[in-house]
Amino acid sequence: MTKKRMPKVALIYDFDGTLSPGNMQEFGYMKAIGADKDAFWAANDTMSEQNDASGILCYMLLMIQEAKAKGIHLSREKFRQFGSDVKLFEGVMDWFSLISDYGQIIGLDVRHFINSSGLKEMIEGTPIANRFDGIYASSYLYSKETGEPIWPAVAVDYTTKTQFIFKINKGIKEVSDTRQVNKYVPKEDRPVPFTHMIYIGDGTTDVPCMKVVRDHGGHSIAVYTPGDTEAKAKAEHLIREQRVNFACPANYRRGKMLQRLVMRILDKIKADNEFDRLEKLNKRRYVGEP
Repeated sequence: MTKKRMPKVALIYDFDGTLSPGNMQEFGYMKAIGADKDAFWAANDTMSEQNDASGILCYMLLMIQEAKAKGIHLSREKFRQFGSDVKLFEGVMDWFSLISDYGQIIGLDVRHFINSSGLKEMIEGTPIANRFDGIYASSYLYSKETGEPIWPAVAVDYTTKTQFIFKINKGIKEVSDTRQVNKYVPKEDRPVPFTHMIYIGDGTTDVPCMKVVRDHGGHSIAVYTPGDTEAKAKAEHLIREQRVNFACPANYRRGKMLQRLVMRILDKIKADNEFDRLEKLNKRRYVGEP
């Protein structure tokens, strides 16, 4: 079986708290501006509440304001430099090849995607950026003259995230595409069926996506920082609310619970796909259905 004929599977990840033990701004960026993370996010909450504004748009503005106050010139490349300092959970560096290789072994074409409220430019600076078929995340527009960020290009919040699930379903990579994503495409012609999706996230911004994927026959996994009892309780609560299928620690090392879980889901996807194929063949043979 060639790779082109293999059924496609999409693993879709949040970033902050999912692949990284914290918000991406809390590493290189906050070190550069000398900010305390609690103070930064408190200021962001205050700006959002006082102006009844999006917390995502507020943090994007606050990042620019704080850097300017410290005389730091922001640019696309500077954000990527900050991204190179972002810490990742244990095992993340080897995770993508581990899962993709297993998919190849059982006859699945596994693709990886980011769906994040964080900054695309910073994710592009991480050492895992080239492992993703698509990175859907917040981003800036930049001045052609100075290279500085001047306006939000994309702001991804908890509801915005759901649109990217449908873009992946229909094979649309461009954020700006609003025509093809709303175009009718028969389920059987969509590159990645919802049943072939695995969504991995941790926070409240992921809940709508987790629910959409789960309700459409896919699988959602709530991860939490190992040893964080409060985060574990929140993840388990999502199971009780039937918003996710599973909860487990965000440990991506070989042999750990998350790896075993994802591989079993891939086994199920492969088995279900083979069952559907055999059922269709049987109907054509005995009933004459197309």
